[in-house]
Amino acid sequence: MSAQAKYREVVREIALDHYGYVTTREAAEAGVPPVELPKLAARGGVENIAYGLYRVTDIPPTPYDQYAEALLRVGEDAYLHGESVLALFGLADVNPRQVKVAVPRRARPRLPTYIGLTLAAPGAPTTFYEGLRAQPVADALIECRGRIQDERLFTAAKQARAEGLLTMADWRRLRKALQP
Repeated sequence: MSAQAKYREVVREIALDHYGYVTTREAAEAGVPPVELPKLAARGGVENIAYGLYRVTDIPPTPYDQYAEALLRVGEDAYLHGESVLALFGLADVNPRQVKVAVPRRARPRLPTYIGLTLAAPGAPTTFYEGLRAQPVADALIECRGRIQDERLFTAAKQARAEGLLTMADWRRLRKALQP
């Protein structure tokens, strides 16, 4: 097996765990020299998405790809925020124009228009849904007050509780805050 074939396999293995995406840093940590990713992209099967971010093209797309790409483009402390968390689960019938991504400190990456960056409070709680770092659903529901009707948010909270996305304490807190 050639070194190129070995590198391609390592990159593919990483990408399988990350919705088809691999960063130069992840590849280097797995033993693939950073110079090899552009070579793999030139030969096909791997596509350069942004500086330091690649996608293995034969990995089937999922509904979460756009969220994964947004988080990887912004950086390692980034997490899904507000309406994007609700959209991830189909809650409150939202379809935001942008994937809202929060960061705890100022960041200036070049981003496409479909990614919106928000400065979040340092130490804000985060969790993982479907392998994607995100604001907890309860906090996202509260965050969306004023932008989404309380009635819709309350219905979304009921749905989230039924789907096991909220603890009983979260449900009680939201019921008080959002009761129509």
